[in-house]
Amino acid sequence: MLPILAACAALLLAGLVTASPFGVLEPASLFSRALCSSSLPASCQNTTQETNLCCFEALGGSILQTQFWDTKPATGPTNSWTIHGLWPDHCDGSYSEDCDPSRDYSSITDILTDANATSTLSYMQTYWKNDPNDGSDEELWEHEWATHGTFYSTLAPDCITSSVYGQDAVYFFGRVVGLFQTLNTYQFLESQGITPSSSTTHTQSSLLSALQAASGYTPAISCSGSDLSQISWYFNLQGSLIDGTFLPYNAPSGSSDCPSSGIKYLPKNE
Repeated sequence: MLPILAACAALLLAGLVTASPFGVLEPASLFSRALCSSSLPASCQNTTQETNLCCFEALGGSILQTQFWDTKPATGPTNSWTIHGLWPDHCDGSYSEDCDPSRDYSSITDILTDANATSTLSYMQTYWKNDPNDGSDEELWEHEWATHGTFYSTLAPDCITSSVYGQDAVYFFGRVVGLFQTLNTYQFLESQGITPSSSTTHTQSSLLSALQAASGYTPAISCSGSDLSQISWYFNLQGSLIDGTFLPYNAPSGSSDCPSSGIKYLPKNE
């Protein structure tokens, strides 16, 4: 077994991650989505051991929907942030990556097309863009799936009833797109009078306060130097990533990585 895969399997079977720190899990009960209960606790909020990991996100229960604001070079529409990914962090804020190299699919476009998920693919082609200096959009999608998508316990192969090749990835990309569509960061900022400008500067606290006022929750922001470049919205998950409910919560204190002042939210045309 490859070292990374072995490490992920050890976490899964031994129940060592913080989302499920209540003893050894029963292997026979790990993958049985048919028995999901609507009363299951949300990830990172369980007080007893949850054994059915097709119904409870145990490996990475703190889920970050991350978005880019790329200006140099600009990517995506000028009035929208773009998708970076959906990252399943451990409940303590640490994370693991590349959990199952055997599921590192080589053509996300073909997988989505073959599954008739063309609306998801079309949306991704506009709103899930790679910096061309870093590679193609396809390479970003493949990276996000291999690095983060394969880490979801609720997307493990034994949780998927469909025999369609790559169905786990189809579920992943569909949920990422759907969640992103509810998090219009550009509109959140615009509603608070904050729009891209080459001259206006902001404080970190004013940006976070504006985002909280518009959305109801405080995300984490990141900067490239003094330029606003990324945002992360935080969620727990009740149920499976396939069809569960995302429960928003405030980013932990100190999660933002921007200067305290002098932050620029640059236009994409510069």
